[in-house]
Amino acid sequence: MDTAHAPAPDPVPTRPAPGHVDVWLVRPPLPGRPPADHHTPRPSGPSHASRPSGPGHAPLPPGLSSAELRRAASFARPADRAAYATAHTALRQLLGGYLDRPPAALTFVREPCPGCAGPHGRPAVVQAGGGPPLHFSLAHSRGLIAVAVAPRVIGVDVERLPSPETVEACARALHPGEQAELAAAPPGERRAHFGRLWTRKEAYLKALGTGLSRHPRTDYLGSDLRRRPARWAVLDLPAGPEHAAAIAVPGDRPDHVTVRWLPAGLPYGEDTPYGEDTPYGEDTPYGEDTPYGEDAPGANPGGTATRSPRSGSTITRSSR
Repeated sequence: MDTAHAPAPDPVPTRPAPGHVDVWLVRPPLPGRPPADHHTPRPSGPSHASRPSGPGHAPLPPGLSSAELRRAASFARPADRAAYATAHTALRQLLGGYLDRPPAALTFVREPCPGCAGPHGRPAVVQAGGGPPLHFSLAHSRGLIAVAVAPRVIGVDVERLPSPETVEACARALHPGEQAELAAAPPGERRAHFGRLWTRKEAYLKALGTGLSRHPRTDYLGSDLRRRPARWAVLDLPAGPEHAAAIAVPGDRPDHVTVRWLPAGLPYGEDTPYGEDTPYGEDTPYGEDTPYGEDAPGANPGGTATRSPRSGSTITRSSR
């Protein structure tokens, strides 16, 4: 296993080179608390009048579109609202940095669905002035958000590990080969094993452009690399003891995957350098459980790069 420290990130991210993937992690703020103990969100961006307020409603970060604000306001649970708002603001901040454009000025579209050609395929950002393509994928689960950026199509997924009861109930949705692997896993390892299977599957389906409209049972994403979809690379990511995460890209496996933390204050307009640790170093409960695999609101930052014997790709985590 190769080890190395991730280089200190630039104040503004630069486009990942061919063969490289950037993954950014951030924790959503706890409902009723600011994103960092010593910061207050700035009163900038869209009008505060369009944001939920009152008991249990934390201020939403600035820079969201009117459609994103409406979507955030539609969540009944404060934790889900905070996760959605933070995830989409972080996405805008990061893509704005990569593209050298104001985050609030970015326009998002949907690519054609590969199944029916309808306008509900992979999300994409409109890149004014041309330039090399920049692809992204966004995922969030309870307590952790992931944004993956690459010069080619990419999918990312992150999930909080489910309860044993949820594993048992959802296992029937897996490919028969995956079900057999899960059944053979020691009881104490089945939650983590299921998490790896499911995040690989969702990352692949996101990159494919179908999402879960393609049945999860269709494709094998288990441990046998020879049985996985041809001409695709699917890699597990470090995500701490309570989460699983994975990315999927078409073609050859990435040469290098860099995993960094985005400061919790940055989506709220705080001037914090990219790549520093978030203030939430431990997994934090967000209330009642939600069905596994659905969007709802980590990984613990480390300081090593590991070369997986299965993937061959170097995965670097930014050091504290």
